[in-house]
Amino acid sequence: MQAAWYEHNGAAAQVLHVGEMGTPEPGLNEVRVKIHTSGVNPSDVKSRRGRPLMWPRIIPHSDGAGVIDAVGKGVDHARIGERVWIWNGQWKRPFGTAAEYCVLPAEQAVHLPSKIDFATGACLGIPALTALQALRLLGPVGGKTLLITGAGSSVGYYASQFAKARGARVIGTASAAKAEHARSGGADFVVDYQNKDVAKVVKDLTKGKGVDGIIDMDLSSTARLIAEAVMAPHGTMVCYGSNQPTDIALNFLALLWNSYTLKFFLLYELKPEDRKATIAELTKALEDGGIRHSIGPRFLLRDIARAHEEVEAGRSVGNVVLDVG
Repeated sequence: MQAAWYEHNGAAAQVLHVGEMGTPEPGLNEVRVKIHTSGVNPSDVKSRRGRPLMWPRIIPHSDGAGVIDAVGKGVDHARIGERVWIWNGQWKRPFGTAAEYCVLPAEQAVHLPSKIDFATGACLGIPALTALQALRLLGPVGGKTLLITGAGSSVGYYASQFAKARGARVIGTASAAKAEHARSGGADFVVDYQNKDVAKVVKDLTKGKGVDGIIDMDLSSTARLIAEAVMAPHGTMVCYGSNQPTDIALNFLALLWNSYTLKFFLLYELKPEDRKATIAELTKALEDGGIRHSIGPRFLLRDIARAHEEVEAGRSVGNVVLDVG
């Protein structure tokens, strides 16, 4: 099969290779998916760039979509021919979705409704499920005002939609270049974080009260907003990422006096009940058609290095996707 891989950390153009590898066979309780599309997420880029390799060779990417073409022992043969999307394709496993075929546990290949194309299917495992889990951790949001940082990003775009569907008012942050995209995802107001005082604008929009909750993509920059009381007392912030991963200063007095709650989660390691619930909700939304998707630049498998560079640049609007087969 044709596959992309790396054997060392480093720049995309230097370490990513495309060539022939043996086609894998499914084992016990596994399926083999003929990959049509592979999603490129920031976490895939960060892994290639600097996360220590646990195996001699890595086929990157956790998200993807395609058709099951073989099953292992313990899996119903009726699944052969099923259209599916994939989650955790390359989590704690060496070979992900940047290849013509991917073998993985049967439960990690989820039915893809016929009206959903493969490009969209490659954007569900990380962006959509992250948005849904963040909202689960916030609890009921109907009638509340939320701040969603990075509302023009893949996760933020989904989070805004799901929050609006739950009856929330959404204030999003985005660059000027992605502001309109954030609005199309449901943000009621978008703050240009590069040129505006986010805390001041949010306080103005909430008449000084602050937002009831925050869905945050970058704790390293949002930490200062907490100190500036951008969130109302007893508010909750749910965080799933940070551009600076260590040594982030938090204002203890602001946390204490406002009785704030901070919650963190790693999407790859959701509890089974959370994974089941988010997938069920996403499946219903896909079947009902009550969700919009945004596909950004698309590349062929042989151009995977350019796809990684596009994600690293942070300029694209929508999910970056590889067309594999």
